[in-house]
Amino acid sequence: MDTLETATRRLSSALNHLETAMEGMLERGGQPGLLRKELAAMIEDRAKLAEQLDEALAREKELQVLADEASEALGSAIAEVRAALGREKQV
Repeated sequence: MDTLETATRRLSSALNHLETAMEGMLERGGQPGLLRKELAAMIEDRAKLAEQLDEALAREKELQVLADEASEALGSAIAEVRAALGREKQV
C-alpha cells in the first residue's frame, strides 16, 4: 500500500508541475485557445485518474481485509486439523 500511496503523491506532484508549466505557456503566448483546451482536457483527465486511483485504493483496502479474514480462517482450520490428528494418535 505504501508503494501505491507513493505513486499517488508522485503522480499528483507531476500533474501539478505540468499544470503550472502549461499556465506559464499560456501567459507567454502561443496559441492560447488551443493551450487552454489542452489544459482543460488534462485537468479533466487528472480528475478521472484521481477518481480511479481512489477507487483502486478503496478496493485494495477491501481486498486486504478479505485476505486477512481468509488467513485467519485458514489458520483456524489448520489448528482444528492438527487437534483432530492429535486426538486420533491418542486413541
